Amino acid sequence: MPVVQHSIHNSGDIAPALLAHYDAHARTLPWRTPPGQGFANPYHVWLSEIMLQQTTVAAVGTYFHTFTQIWPDFAALAAADDADVMAAWAGLGYYARARNLLKCARVVVVEHAGRLPETEAELLKLPGIGPYTAAAIAAIAFGQRAVVVDANVERVVSRLFAIAPPLPQSKPLIRDAMDSITPKGRAGDFAQAMMDLGAGICSVRAPSCQLCPLAFACDAKRLGNPEIYPAKTPKMAKPQRTGTVYWIQRDGHVWLVRRDNKGLLAGMRALPDDQWTARLDGHKTPPVPSKWQKLPGQVSHVFTHFSLLLDIAVTAWPAGADDLNIGEWWPLKSLDKAGLPTLFRKAAEAVMRAGERV
Repeated sequence: MPVVQHSIHNSGDIAPALLAHYDAHARTLPWRTPPGQGFANPYHVWLSEIMLQQTTVAAVGTYFHTFTQIWPDFAALAAADDADVMAAWAGLGYYARARNLLKCARVVVVEHAGRLPETEAELLKLPGIGPYTAAAIAAIAFGQRAVVVDANVERVVSRLFAIAPPLPQSKPLIRDAMDSITPKGRAGDFAQAMMDLGAGICSVRAPSCQLCPLAFACDAKRLGNPEIYPAKTPKMAKPQRTGTVYWIQRDGHVWLVRRDNKGLLAGMRALPDDQWTARLDGHKTPPVPSKWQKLPGQVSHVFTHFSLLLDIAVTAWPAGADDLNIGEWWPLKSLDKAGLPTLFRKAAEAVMRAGERV
């Protein structure tokens, strides 16, 4: 079904109406410059956009504050120890973003004298920066006219234009529609205004059309069914994997390992496991011979492409015995500083809750 056309979309009224609303109601976010007050710090824009990929604004705030306090610019981040950055990222998920963050910072320092390039084309050459992120940085940090489309913008635009084909097939239509209403001036403010509109008034369920500054131009409102947009192709069920995580304790310490530098949760500190993957269940063989006790219950975690159920097995390591293979004894009192990914933090919390002091 083609996009519904009407004259208001080409009249130039949408951008002024939305920007006026944004000037009065913009969200206050630590990486933003208030509307109409110039461009935001490029490092802050880049860092926040990487953190916000597949992550909510509420979850990102604390991490953004931590990173900018410890590593306030590209040079500081480029010089950081990989393990420190990965530990600071722990819990935010999608850890490839953190690895790309370091790669990108180092390229910016070495090849661009510590300054982000200003154009989408050049930004796209940097590690971890795709079309959306490049457009967002170009518009918000450098005032370039760029077509910025995230999930919130997809929802707003699909409703404005009553775009019927489901996502992801409709993405080109949505981008073209966004292009048709993006102004030459204040493109960054306009993009952020669209994001705010989608995050608040134009919500997934029960959008507040009576409060919307673009209700006068919205085809979905006119048709009386804004909630059905954007349509989405049904997702396939995620495969379910199983595995075991192993808790080895000695004298107030737990044994941690470092995961391989490639693959899921690469380079992160973790508890030993039985080598489960996105494609295979774990082999259920403990990392060392010992008297293992299985805890009741399981830990569940959902990754992008699969779900995981983990058993937890615990054991005590004798004080006089030889150390284990490559790894480290970490004090239980400071386990929160180990930077464990959420999955392994859940397992550690389950052990603590069970009162296991083996």
